[in-house]
Amino acid sequence: MAGTSDIVMDGVRAADHDRYLSALYAPAGKRDALLALYAFNAEIASVRDRIHEPLPGEVRLQWWRDVIAAEGDAETGHPTADALRATVAASHLPKAAFDNMLEARIFDLYDDPMPSRTDLEGYCGETAAALIQLAAMVLDPAAAPSFAELAGRAGCAQAITGLLLLLPLHRRRGQCYVPADILAAAGTTAEEFVKDDGGPDAERAVAAMIALAREHLGAFEEGAAALPSSLRPAFLPLALTRAYLDKMERKVRFAPGTRVALSTLRRHWLLLRHAMRGWAPL
Repeated sequence: MAGTSDIVMDGVRAADHDRYLSALYAPAGKRDALLALYAFNAEIASVRDRIHEPLPGEVRLQWWRDVIAAEGDAETGHPTADALRATVAASHLPKAAFDNMLEARIFDLYDDPMPSRTDLEGYCGETAAALIQLAAMVLDPAAAPSFAELAGRAGCAQAITGLLLLLPLHRRRGQCYVPADILAAAGTTAEEFVKDDGGPDAERAVAAMIALAREHLGAFEEGAAALPSSLRPAFLPLALTRAYLDKMERKVRFAPGTRVALSTLRRHWLLLRHAMRGWAPL
């Protein structure tokens, strides 16, 4: 029978392959902790996929809150939960960050529109950026606080890119993560956007989202040369972001059903290059 660490690792490999690959570049003694964080993230990000109504999803998120808040070391019987609790305790991770992450994930359960760019960046900050910062704290707790702002930029770039990659799925669900102010500037609304087959208004909105992701990515890359090698694995998924955005931008129509992916070879090469040399100028 597979051990807890094997179950957690296999779960991340299946649900979030990019983060799984990035964790392999971390020191051996830190990998299980990173994989526990990534497995938890995959669990709460996929709650919407396993429910038919929002209320059971909120109950599930509350279960995670209770598990993380609980004192003591009694096992829950849930491999990811037990691995996460061990990681939080061993690395002295702030439980408030997980509570904020779970609160942000409530948005995923509903079809409410994203009100503004500020709200979107806040959502990205509490989810992807918080995950990067927590991973950094696992890797090097002394250095991590100095790069919290960089984690914020990185998280926004990564999360907005991820939302664009999931756009076909979100449209099928009737969800819209594109902020209302960006949609208005593009000449459309959330209702029209999710039903659009890739017309000019939708294309303008997607282009604006790509530009926003690039803005945050550029700000991250500007400061990333200062990242110590000890923190590099926490930021390593960003190695793929520019390639994903470039591929999206080359699409003439980003219509429902469109799938944007990088080849396995390309992903491995980008991760290896940045793992070895970071984001030093070429």
